[in-house]
Amino acid sequence: MRSDTERNRRRLVKAAAFLASRSRTEVKMAEVAERAEVAAATAYRHFGSVEEILAEYRFDVGLRLLTFSQKTQSHGVTLLSEVSAEWVRLVVKHGRAMVHTRSDEGYLARLRSGAHYLTVQADALARPISEAAEELGLPAPGDEGHFLWNILFDPREIFDLKDTVGLTEDQISHRLVAAYCGSLRGWTLEGAVDH
Repeated sequence: MRSDTERNRRRLVKAAAFLASRSRTEVKMAEVAERAEVAAATAYRHFGSVEEILAEYRFDVGLRLLTFSQKTQSHGVTLLSEVSAEWVRLVVKHGRAMVHTRSDEGYLARLRSGAHYLTVQADALARPISEAAEELGLPAPGDEGHFLWNILFDPREIFDLKDTVGLTEDQISHRLVAAYCGSLRGWTLEGAVDH
């Protein structure tokens, strides 16, 4: 990719994230283009919508989580705790633009259809989730383990716990990991009863 093309893409992602994190209304492509100092036609050459730009932003954050997860030497629930804490830190650092990737489709449908901003996050969590399940004496939960983690660690809920309840990032990650482990036990045991 040419350097000016890559620069324009980065500027559009940065502009969309800035606007989305500060706006309670829908951000328009024209606003993003203006903030990025590019023509609207240029913005549309790179992205089909503001939602697409914000998905790219979320993907970039997911890549940071993946890198962290791959470098982390811990195992089991400790690994899950460390990766989950890093996610909370990344969400808070990257702001409310993280809450704008929504769809009419459920998490598993989007994950299984290859939504790139979710698959990179799932890749980052694959080892932590499977090792935590093993340490807890549970079978590997597969996609359903990711589903449960996504429910608890949704950026919107992280900001709610931080801003409404007043929890610190450490308190949020510790409590959510504990809730996740309990949920995983309940989900897996209930699934065994269903069969």
